[in-house]
Amino acid sequence: MADYFTGAKEYFPGIQKIKYEGAKSKNPLAFRYYDADKVIGGKKMKDHLRFAIAYWHSFCADGADPFGPGTHIFPWNVDAKSPMHTAEGKMEAAFEFFTKIGAEYYAFHDRDMAPEGGSPAESEKNLMTLVTKAKKLQEETGVKLLWGTANVFSNPRFMNGAATNPEFGVIALAATQVKAAIDATIELGGQGYTFWGGREGYMSLLNTDLKKEKENLARFLTMARDYARKQGFKGVFYIEPKPMEPTKHQYDFDTETVIGFLRQWGLDKDFRMNIEANHAELAGHDFVHELETAAAAGFFGSVDANRGDWVNGWDTDQFPISYYETALAMYAIIKAGGFTTGGLNFDAKIRRNSVDPSDLFVAHIGGMDAFAVGLQIAQRIIDDGVIPGFVKDRYASFGSGDGAKFSKGELSLEQLAKIGTDAGYGKTGLTSGKQEYLENVLNGYLLGL
Repeated sequence: MADYFTGAKEYFPGIQKIKYEGAKSKNPLAFRYYDADKVIGGKKMKDHLRFAIAYWHSFCADGADPFGPGTHIFPWNVDAKSPMHTAEGKMEAAFEFFTKIGAEYYAFHDRDMAPEGGSPAESEKNLMTLVTKAKKLQEETGVKLLWGTANVFSNPRFMNGAATNPEFGVIALAATQVKAAIDATIELGGQGYTFWGGREGYMSLLNTDLKKEKENLARFLTMARDYARKQGFKGVFYIEPKPMEPTKHQYDFDTETVIGFLRQWGLDKDFRMNIEANHAELAGHDFVHELETAAAAGFFGSVDANRGDWVNGWDTDQFPISYYETALAMYAIIKAGGFTTGGLNFDAKIRRNSVDPSDLFVAHIGGMDAFAVGLQIAQRIIDDGVIPGFVKDRYASFGSGDGAKFSKGELSLEQLAKIGTDAGYGKTGLTSGKQEYLENVLNGYLLGL
């Protein structure tokens, strides 16, 4: 990977390659805990974490909210000659940022990278023009595409959904975008392709044929998979669960819901989960719950790394800062076998009042440090063996005797009931789970004790 890249213009002047300076550093533009080449559990930090930068929040979001216009003045928007000229400048700024922050991957929506044209053909031409530029920049810098996707939720035509829209013409237009985005992902060597059903759901059942919409969604995903495989795509398809917002109820509500849907329609061999922490919160789950649920079913894939705010009941997409949460997340990820085609994509945005160019770096540094700490704590949990050992012992009764027969499906209900009758009540079921003890153990790891 290049030390850092600048094109004809340097968009972040005065900011050099972000380096690791250690925990005692007071430099806000330095890593305190993320040491990319440090080996943890036999693998370098950068290979465990596989950090990616979200093109949309970092280079497209401008700080606007429902109560006011944007506050972030991007240097690539100044004196822009045309939408394509702006897109080219934005891409050079993005690769400068990728290399200066030291992230080896990025992710994008089609409309992040290239502006929509006056027709589907012009939109695809715009996208592929920028793909050619991105491919050249990838070769120059060594930065790789984690995954691509299509934005089929922002344009007003998608107000009633894309693949679940009640109008066939809208579904066909969504197909033009998804096909082009898949082509772009393949051309850029993307390791995955993501579907986020931003408006694939309903606002009211009074005007919704739920059965037809879910059937159409399954049919659309199947067609997209078949097309991509026909074009030689060997990567993973991801579904990103989210329960609501902007719709009242989205069909990809949470990991369990999506897994059931994929299995129902025979898509379970090609699709995995792209789990976002903030979406887990909106579904009423912990981030680690969604990770463990995906891993237990063999559907763990990738992560959108961010956090919500429990005071605000919407998708705030803030940068992760809790070492407690990142430790539990990395513990679940390591147990799941770690990332293969996926990674930690920072689907997070700086706040509306964070208007300095350096704020974008500081935010990502904090998130990368948080996961670096989480990784080291998770490895400490594994190496120490206290928590894994306790869990193993808690379920030891299934490892031998009648418990083992039950686990292997070798007992009938009558046999199982007889075992219970012969054993009697006794003190069965009153063994302590020692939750508070284990929480204290975890806190000890967090403090480095």
